[in-house]
Amino acid sequence: MQCVILAGGLGTRMRPRTETIPKALLEVYGRPFVDHQLVWLAEHGIHDVLLSVGHLGEQIEAHVGDGARYGLAIRYVNEGPTLRGTAGALRLAADQGALEDEFLLTYGDSYLPIDFGAVAEAFRRSGRPALMTVFHNEGRWDTSNVVFDAESSNIVLYDKSRTRRPASDYRYIDYGLSALRRSVIERDVPRDQRYDLADVFRPLSERGELAGYVVTERFYEIGSPAGLADLEALLASGSS
Repeated sequence: MQCVILAGGLGTRMRPRTETIPKALLEVYGRPFVDHQLVWLAEHGIHDVLLSVGHLGEQIEAHVGDGARYGLAIRYVNEGPTLRGTAGALRLAADQGALEDEFLLTYGDSYLPIDFGAVAEAFRRSGRPALMTVFHNEGRWDTSNVVFDAESSNIVLYDKSRTRRPASDYRYIDYGLSALRRSVIERDVPRDQRYDLADVFRPLSERGELAGYVVTERFYEIGSPAGLADLEALLASGSS
């Protein structure tokens, strides 16, 4: 299954470093972060990657190339200087014919030590148009934003604003890996507008169209100095 990586953001929390290089190329444990991410994907069932780039995206393209050295086939969609938001970037990819019928989705600052192939298989088995991986967070790593029914493996509600249910109901968090049908993007995301994935996933959950997949390994990210330090510690320990 194709894996889309959204790597077009400005990386504002990592300035001033991200003023001259994109976040995906920040050095982590001696290598640009994107190298760690792509090697993990290649080792866990992914062969086809679409990189959605924007801010300083030409640097990512020059470094990664066609993906052959990672054992991957990599294509690109470039938003240019006007960023469209996480969902808007996917709509651009769909309009350019770069999205497969079904795809996995992750972010250019996320390191997720799980089996991506297993998530793809769970999505196919679910029969639903979208799936979100979730972590039983209880507010530990970031603000929990998911109401999850473990018995049905159903996302009852995804709500970034946490305004629709009591705060105590949100015990899980979006882990950063999802799976979708392209038809969802074509149906729910307007063309040529800035649009956020939160505004896609919440209605999907409210309509009972969003399956859930529980992950037990914590997530890592390089969107903040503390997050980058945590990932470097993990890589240095040899645990991943």
